[in-house]
Amino acid sequence: MAKLEVEILTLFPRMIAGYLEESILGKARESGLLEVRISDIRDHAAGKHKVADDAPYGGGAGMVMKPEPLTEAIEAAKARLPGALVVLTSPRGERLTQPLARRFAEHGRLILACGRYEGVDERVMAAVDTEVSLGDFVLTGGELAALCVVDASARLVPGVLGNTASAEAESFAGEDGLLEHPHYTRPPEYRGMKVPEVLTSGDHRRINRWRRREALRATRDRRPDLFASLALSESDLRLIDAGDDEL
Repeated sequence: MAKLEVEILTLFPRMIAGYLEESILGKARESGLLEVRISDIRDHAAGKHKVADDAPYGGGAGMVMKPEPLTEAIEAAKARLPGALVVLTSPRGERLTQPLARRFAEHGRLILACGRYEGVDERVMAAVDTEVSLGDFVLTGGELAALCVVDASARLVPGVLGNTASAEAESFAGEDGLLEHPHYTRPPEYRGMKVPEVLTSGDHRRINRWRRREALRATRDRRPDLFASLALSESDLRLIDAGDDEL
């Protein structure tokens, strides 16, 4: 049985625990498809006060995570998870995408080291395999990024969602990289807004074409950067401008 094993290294374990106990991730852990251990980096810090940060050499604002506690925390985690990929959450890392989440899921074992403060001592990088970022913005720490990696990767483990089609149909999940089409459920009318007739027609060919058209339109309108990179067929280009009666 495929599963995802993760160890999260953080200075603030309580920031992590609650999210992993609820919803799909909580059920995945109960079923054994996801195993997560949360480790406190300060357990490897020396001295009475377990200090894990210090002022940067050369001056400047903020503090830097010391090399000893984090490196030793990584080494201890690697002993518990042999073969694990060591991932540091960092603004300079590769942006987390669906393909990257899939690579993490397929690897099966991850050690997620949560960066903090102005960053980590560069010498820690000797123990790191790769860095990951959520995007071009700054967070207080890497805990949210680590949770995003776990969430995005765990969903791709067979059995976690219960329905393989759910993962395959989501935004960014398909080979074409389209955003997902709009969704509707009951009631059929709400505050004067009706569910599109095609979705209640029972005609699955029309429904599939409607969903494809709406996914194309959503990507064009909301993520023109993605749309510009798509290799669209002639039928796709015609479908974008097609009316419901032409589906």
